Amino acid sequence: MSLHVLSHPLAHSVLTELRDERTPPRRFRRLCNEITAFLVIEATRTLPTRPRTVRTPIQDCIGVEISAPTLVVPVLRAGLGMVEPVLDMLPDAQVAHVGIQRDEKSAQPMPYYTKIPPLADQRIFIVDPILATGGTLAHAVQSLKDRGGKHFTVLAIVAAPEGIKFMEEHHPDVSIFTAALDERLNEK
Repeated sequence: MSLHVLSHPLAHSVLTELRDERTPPRRFRRLCNEITAFLVIEATRTLPTRPRTVRTPIQDCIGVEISAPTLVVPVLRAGLGMVEPVLDMLPDAQVAHVGIQRDEKSAQPMPYYTKIPPLADQRIFIVDPILATGGTLAHAVQSLKDRGGKHFTVLAIVAAPEGIKFMEEHHPDVSIFTAALDERLNEK
């Protein structure tokens, strides 16, 4: 597993305001979009590309375009708020949905909804704002692996070491990009 924690002053500034309990809901949503954009930029550095020639007003220019199909998978419902900024950066990406809730008594993940297209060669970006214990995320990854998924990147605004460790033990092939790695989980 590879863990990438954002190290950029603009991202840190956005995250600070996002964490402030006085931030109003409208501003909070905007900040989630901004921090997700930072995560997407970092997480897509290694996407495969192919050359593409375009005509400029002066001459032909050789550039690149993304050559791998991409899939965005929000973990419902919290992950929905991160989909739009991902699609702003990857407008040709498909969107799938995985709904997982925690059983109140056992604290185990329980799926309640899955809508996933064929996954052949897709670069899969799972979005969930908080990676806490890792149980829900591990379940989401496993359900996608069971359907043939192979290339996984997780975007989480905040992560806890317990969740990182759990993912490392259960899905060491998954890359995780987060804006912050907190000290630990609390008793809740």
